[in-house]
Amino acid sequence: MNHIDVGNKGEQSAASYLGRLGYKIIATKYRAKTGEIDIIAKDKECLVFVEVKTRRSVAYGFPAEAVNVRKQQKIINTALCFLNQRGLSDAACRFDILEVYLSQDSIRCNHIINAFGS
Repeated sequence: MNHIDVGNKGEQSAASYLGRLGYKIIATKYRAKTGEIDIIAKDKECLVFVEVKTRRSVAYGFPAEAVNVRKQQKIINTALCFLNQRGLSDAACRFDILEVYLSQDSIRCNHIINAFGS
């Protein structure tokens, strides 16, 4: 499995995981000129912008460590594009990171809610 396949498998697993938790998936792979958001979902009355990071091992660090301040800013700017396009500028929202760990025989998710802080 190449890195694109790993990423796609992780995003599919993340969307399924969120669905099982009762989230309603609004969009996947949302693109704007500022970047891409892996999953946009609704959790009760809150819009959730989810960055999915998938790894087969932690040899190079934990997945969430790849979401540095620069990456966070890109995600925030892309979320603002989404909110403006949909006329949702007053919507309650948050930013989550969903770490997906793939192994030969299992898939494990670690959901970091409100990962960018308040």
